[in-house]
Amino acid sequence: MIRILLVLLASWLTVLSPVQAQEASLQDVLQTHQEEIASPSRRSVGEVLEALVATAHPDLPRFLERWQAREVWVRDADGLFFFVEEGADAITLIDITSLEVVGTAAKAEMTELRPNGGVRRVIGSALVQFQLSDPDIERRIAAVDAIARAMSADQLPALLSAIDNEPDAALKTRKSRLAGMLAASFAETEEARIAAIAGLGSDLSVDVRAVLNQILSTTEGVAAEMPDDANIARVQMPGTDITYTDAYDRLVAANLAPARISNADILAALTEHVAGGMVGGIPTAQLNTLETRRIAYTALAADGLVPPLVTDAERTAMVDAHSFFLAYDEDSSAITDAARASLDTIEQKVALSQAADLTLDALSLASIYFLAAIGLAITFGVMGVINMAHGEFIMMGAYTGYVVQLFVPDYTLSILIALPLAFAITFGAGVAMERTVIRWLYHRPLETLLATFGISIALQQLAKNIFGTQARPLTSPEWLDGALVFNDVIAISYIRIAIFVLALVFLALILFVLKRTRLGLEVRAVTQNPGMAASMGINPDRINMLTFGLGSGIAGIAGVAIGLYAKVTSEMGSDYIVQSFMTVVVGGVGNVWGTLAGASMIGFLQKGIEWMNPSNTLAAQTFMILFIILFIQFRPKGIVALKGRAAGD
Repeated sequence: MIRILLVLLASWLTVLSPVQAQEASLQDVLQTHQEEIASPSRRSVGEVLEALVATAHPDLPRFLERWQAREVWVRDADGLFFFVEEGADAITLIDITSLEVVGTAAKAEMTELRPNGGVRRVIGSALVQFQLSDPDIERRIAAVDAIARAMSADQLPALLSAIDNEPDAALKTRKSRLAGMLAASFAETEEARIAAIAGLGSDLSVDVRAVLNQILSTTEGVAAEMPDDANIARVQMPGTDITYTDAYDRLVAANLAPARISNADILAALTEHVAGGMVGGIPTAQLNTLETRRIAYTALAADGLVPPLVTDAERTAMVDAHSFFLAYDEDSSAITDAARASLDTIEQKVALSQAADLTLDALSLASIYFLAAIGLAITFGVMGVINMAHGEFIMMGAYTGYVVQLFVPDYTLSILIALPLAFAITFGAGVAMERTVIRWLYHRPLETLLATFGISIALQQLAKNIFGTQARPLTSPEWLDGALVFNDVIAISYIRIAIFVLALVFLALILFVLKRTRLGLEVRAVTQNPGMAASMGINPDRINMLTFGLGSGIAGIAGVAIGLYAKVTSEMGSDYIVQSFMTVVVGGVGNVWGTLAGASMIGFLQKGIEWMNPSNTLAAQTFMILFIILFIQFRPKGIVALKGRAAGD
């Protein structure tokens, strides 16, 4: 009945003209079914709605909405329907077509229509079909959402008829996709269902997989002989696929075997049949062991007083005498074969997409580690200084971006200003630190580590005093909001893409500086052999100062980029200092390509471990550190080892 209603409704939405729709008023149309509307039932409301839809009246959808919401009243004297506004003593009557006030009435003269839940669901199903072709796109989207939440066969005809005339391309795609899902489950012919199922094979969404899994739902079965009329999904072998205990329980549930008698059942039965201090021919005083209780129970069973015990051998024999299987709830094997093929294809694509998504995440994490570590790689590689305050230069860069945004509300412009400003501030801070502290501690690594660690604590406390302990926002521009979505599995945020691009820009810029400029030539000379470089007229002290400032400035720029992605706090540098040192050590100190290789290795390793153990990120970091410790045992100079001074060291 509902399907006929929807077909008529779809025909009305696409064929009938406005002239036909207004041959009679809506009140006249409703009066022809006054009793059924005033007192509807779930069984009769379908026929009423079918007749109403056949009239194709343009005001009918609004009436149905108000009827479903229990906002329609009927006047007892003449049976006319009204919308109302309730007052203290009387109610105002509103015409259901013009929505104009047409009078008042006492509440005693009116009856509110209160359709029950079943009737309201039927009305709602009809309303969804109206809304599929509503001029308002929001109502059409709401209708599609409603169908997706509770799919049924009745919705398919109207949905199919609403696809061709849909003006919005995205919504039209959603309608077509939803129609395919409905057809896969509810199309009238087997061929149509198989075609729809095959069409879903390229869709990786969760709801499509849910539809296919619903088609492939199974029920446990057991029989003496494998049934010929069942659509068998899988045969289950006792002892392999299921335990003998579970198999026997299934026999009991199917009334194919007697229930298992537990020790408690035996004790209860013996207690019930005690007579004259005896039960089953055994004095009750002797029933203190399980063996004697079983003997007494067996005697009762021989007399037909209790169900007989089933031995383990008998249970095993009964299980072996039956067939156990999973049968598809869908009767057609052709449909389930098509659903299984489509689901297998989707799962293969999902697995590949998950691998691609994991790769993108690893690349994104590697780019963050590269940005955080490249400055440290330069200072550590050239100067051999263990700078524990490197993370605080990252923090200074992030706070620089935050302060700039306080004065420049345009987020795009503020980021463009913050990047060079962060470099300048952290470059100056790095030069000042090198001139005042580091220069006096060359070739004294322990003292350098302790001094820079103390500086890092001081910088953290200074940041807390200035900015407080709460995280500060570093807002990205609007064009970095959202994510690049390839499918329902693969997606990467635009911020991560921007950080990846920035890492590539840094890589190219640093390679240019080191390979194509005089400063780069002098840095490489000092890195490989500072004594020879000094004999050639290069001032190692000046190079150390500029190198330390350059590394610190790069950390400041990295802080702006990382601040767009992570929280900006006084402790944010601590989150990256360990990974930065690991990146430098694993990749090879003082080498740009080594830093890139180390960042890639650590990024992929961390994401791989997190994928294997997603519920415990701390364990993932621990395993990663252990792996790196083992790695440097076999390759202490890193992936890409320097020649010259590094070889001598």
